[in-house]
Amino acid sequence: MRELLPRVQVDLSKPTTQSLEVSLRAIHLAPPSPLAGEGWGGGCPPLDRDRRAPPPSPALPPSRGKGEVVEGAASSSDLVATDVWLEIGFGGGEHLVWQAAQNPGVTLIGCEPFEEGLVKVLTQIEERGLDNIRLHPDDARPLLRWLPEGAIARAFILFPDPWPKRKHQKRRLINSGLLAELARVMKSGAELRIGTDIPDYARTILMAFQGTDAFEWTALGPDDWRVRPDDWPQTRYEQKAVREGRRSVYLSFRRI
Repeated sequence: MRELLPRVQVDLSKPTTQSLEVSLRAIHLAPPSPLAGEGWGGGCPPLDRDRRAPPPSPALPPSRGKGEVVEGAASSSDLVATDVWLEIGFGGGEHLVWQAAQNPGVTLIGCEPFEEGLVKVLTQIEERGLDNIRLHPDDARPLLRWLPEGAIARAFILFPDPWPKRKHQKRRLINSGLLAELARVMKSGAELRIGTDIPDYARTILMAFQGTDAFEWTALGPDDWRVRPDDWPQTRYEQKAVREGRRSVYLSFRRI
């Protein structure tokens, strides 16, 4: 399937000056980076704003369903809808595909470095005729730096790798650097959803948000973070947590 996708060189190391419609054309589908670890950010060091290593060269995304690809000059309506949503580390793609099917007027960008998850989503795109998903099969940080300011209306980080060993916790995805990048690309009023089944990671996440005034936690009571919203389908990682007897938390933050 990969050989059907023409390649185009794009510099993701700095924010784009192009319109969002043109930017979405350039999100690439290429082999996952061998340096990426388990889940998004796995094996990658915490975001260092002083380091801007060149990202992999990108290629055009799958888009039109039935194995076709958007290429050349396309109209804005073909490339971007009213809102653009972003899922970082979509795993098996259960949530990404569900949201795309339930929200056909939204363009979804999915980031995932592992080929197994990419193949699953590509299969669902073809079988279900979905034309509103774009894939970035690598570390999401270069993509975040490259996206225009205020481009994202909703973002999801669902059950990221918890890195439970103390010596590895510096590798955890959610930290002040990532939140700063998300704050730049998310529009005012945009929602950021985060799920985890690891209590210590939930504490780390909330501490990271205490250090920024760009987001506010929307919970008004315990049920707001204990009960999964109806428009938040389970992922395979959450299903594993349920089987193993762990309770999940569902955190929602608003971009101020």
